[in-house]
This record gives sequence, C-alpha cells and structure tokens, in this order.
Amino acid sequence: MKRVLVTLVLALTTAAWGQGSSPSQQPPAGQPPAQQPPAGQPPAAGESQANIPTSQKVIKDPAEYNAYITALNTTDPAAKGAAMEAFVAQYPNSIVKIDALEQAMNAYQQANNQQKVEQIARQILTIDPNHVRALAIVVYLERGQIKDAATGAKARADAEHGLQELGNWKPTDVSGAEMEKLRNQMTGIFAGTAAFGALQQKDYANARKFYEQALKVDPNDLGNNYQMGIALLESNPMDPLGFWYGAKALSVAQSSNPPNTQAVQSMSPYFVSRYKKYHGNTDDWNQRIAAAATQTVPPANFVASIPLAPTPCDLAAQAVQQNDPGALSFSDWELVLSCRDKTPANKDAAEKVWAAIQAKEKNGEARLRIPVKVIAVTDPSTLEVALSDDNQAANKADMRVTMDKPMTKPPAAGATTDIIGVISEYTPDPFMFTMTKGELPAAKPAARRPAKKGPVKKGTKKKASQ
Repeated sequence: MKRVLVTLVLALTTAAWGQGSSPSQQPPAGQPPAQQPPAGQPPAAGESQANIPTSQKVIKDPAEYNAYITALNTTDPAAKGAAMEAFVAQYPNSIVKIDALEQAMNAYQQANNQQKVEQIARQILTIDPNHVRALAIVVYLERGQIKDAATGAKARADAEHGLQELGNWKPTDVSGAEMEKLRNQMTGIFAGTAAFGALQQKDYANARKFYEQALKVDPNDLGNNYQMGIALLESNPMDPLGFWYGAKALSVAQSSNPPNTQAVQSMSPYFVSRYKKYHGNTDDWNQRIAAAATQTVPPANFVASIPLAPTPCDLAAQAVQQNDPGALSFSDWELVLSCRDKTPANKDAAEKVWAAIQAKEKNGEARLRIPVKVIAVTDPSTLEVALSDDNQAANKADMRVTMDKPMTKPPAAGATTDIIGVISEYTPDPFMFTMTKGELPAAKPAARRPAKKGPVKKGTKKKASQ
C-alpha cells in the first residue's frame, strides 16, 4: 500500500478549513451566529460533529476559542499535535473536539509519528465509531500488522465496517472532486485490507472479491496484484488467472524506479514453480510478465493461452507410441496399465502393453523373473511385494504373488529378491498385478573348498595312478 494513500486521507481530513478559516467565537450579545444550527439540535442523521463545516461551529467560551486558535496556529507538527491533544483534555465537551483530534492526527502524520496517528484515530472512533477517515487510518495501519488468521480477522472486520460506512459517507467539508478522489483512495485501503485479512483466513473466494474491488481503484498496486495471484492459485480448484496477477506484480516491481529487486526475488520463485508445474515449462514466463506491464486487467483468453503440462498418463501413452511396449521396464508397464481408464489413448496403450506381456509369457519366457521388495508374507503360499521404485520406497504392495508351492523359508518383510512366475491379471485402480505359479530363485550351492594337502609321511609310498 502506498504511503501517499494515508497521507491523502489525512491531508483531506481538514480540507474545508481553507486559508484563514477557523471556528467562530461567541458573537456579540443579541446577534445570531452565521449558519449556526438551532441551539440543542443534534447533527443530521448519519452526520457526526466532524461533518459539520468548521465555519458553522461556534465556540462560545473566549478562553476555549483562544486555546484552539493557538493550537491551530502552531507550526511545528509534533508541537501542534500535542497542543491539540491538550486542548481536548482541557475542553472534553468542546464542539470542535473531533476537529481538534483530526488536526492532531494530521500533525502527527506530518511528524512521522505513526504510533500517535493510530492512537488519535482510535480515540476518534471511541467518540464516533463510524468516522470514515479515522477508520481508514486505523485499517491502513492494521494491514501492516496482519501476520496470521487472528490479526487478519480483526483487520478484515474493521475494513468491512469501513466499506459499509463509506457507502453512506457524504461529507460537507470536502469538494466534489476531492471527495471522489478521497472515496477511491479509502476504497483501496478498506478493500485491500479486507482482502488480505480474508487471504490470511484462507477465505479465497472473498479475498478475490475484495482484491477485485481494490484493483479497480489502482490496477498497478504491487501488493494487491501479488496477493490476488496467491488467492487464485491457492483456491480449490486452482484458478490459472492467478498467473496473470503474479506476472503483473512482477512487472510493477521491475518497472519501479529504482527496480524493486527485493520484491522480485521474493515473489518470483512461487509463481515460477507453480507455472512450471501447471504448464510444464517456463519458456514463455518472461513474455507474460512483459505483456502484463501494458495491461490493467487480464486478457479474456489468458487461461486458454496456457497449455496444460502433460500428465504422467499422457507421458505413459506417448511412451507406448514411441517405443516397443515389450521393451519397456516393469515400472513403465505398471504406469501404462494404471492409466488404462483415463483416456482412449491410455486404453489403447494399456492394451498394447498387456498384449506384450502375454506374448513374452508365450514365446519362450513362460515365467517372468522380476526383482521385487517383499512387503508382507500373507501365508506360506502368498507374498505381497512392491515392483516399482516408488512403491518400494513407500513400502506399498503393487503385486500379489501366489506361490506354486508353499514356502518352507519365506523371505522376511523388507527383503529384496527376485520372483519368478506368470503375470495373469491386473487391476488399474488401485493398481495390483496378480502373479501365479510363483517361485523363489533356487539358492546357489556353496562353493566347495579344495582339500588341503599335507606333507607325505616318511616311509609311505605314493600309490600308482588309479
């Protein structure tokens, strides 16, 4: 959020003062004050004291009037803020109490005292909870303090309150052009903060709604574009339109003067990794950033212009098209067969692989020999084993083996071994090969050690060759 936003809110807070304008002192006896509301009559419905033009407010006590004018004419911002606070403390029931607090808030902003700005704004809200400009200050500062769902919820509630009050806001102390400018600026503050609060709460649908509202005011706001991109990409299902907002945020950061390299380095890894996962590569990512720099809203065909990355099942079908199915690995067979029901191309690939397996078992390889990892020994005649590398790493069975004969010494769970048998059927989801006529490889006989020759005893004769 640009600092100029809150600066403008504060600057326009006292726009109606004009040069030399000030509240009226009590008039001479018998003379009615100019444009003064009837005695004892409250402000019109929905109008606070602060919305009554200051020129219509009359301070009847000369000492109170002089104290206010003295504080008003103080030139040092910090001293002026303190003087206005002192005035309110001395005259807590003054008709210009909120005006004085607004002046204090403005002065402290000029003095770069954010803590006092927030303190005075909250003090105004204790008097008038619907004071739009004080709400804008508080909400602006609260956005910078959002760090989790709890702080996001509080800021969001205040921001939504501000949006509601802004819809009914009709100040009498701001001209038409200034009022429209100020209304837009405060819309950006309220909507942007409500959106960020919703984002922290993972309420992505409402985050999107509020960010759209904020970005209508300022399409080039870096933070709102960045966070809008996250809200869309984290939604379920993911909305690829988030890539445009990510590209827009990066274009804004790169084109700032000087370029905001820190923001680019912070934002870029998230969007690049998500784009690569979605699209399959990042070859055109920089082109999308360049295009977004000249756009204020996403093009109508943006999502359609991003082809999806090929899925594992797409790649499996391509592998069968480009290779001899019988030459693929056991893991490749498993992937192709598991994708059988995804698309017509996958079904055709699965049929070719299954035919290749059967052909191997008929043409001299009656029983296949496959390296596996033992997952479980169900009984002396059944093994649950993992064939693919992924399933071996996950200790997940993908083949059930029925042994030709009960095992006398079954392998332990976790052991790796070869298994010999006939793959007779499979189920694609969850995937499971069925092997029958299973057999463990015969153990190799131990190598015989040569007999040790000892010395020939004295007095014995060597036998003749037999």
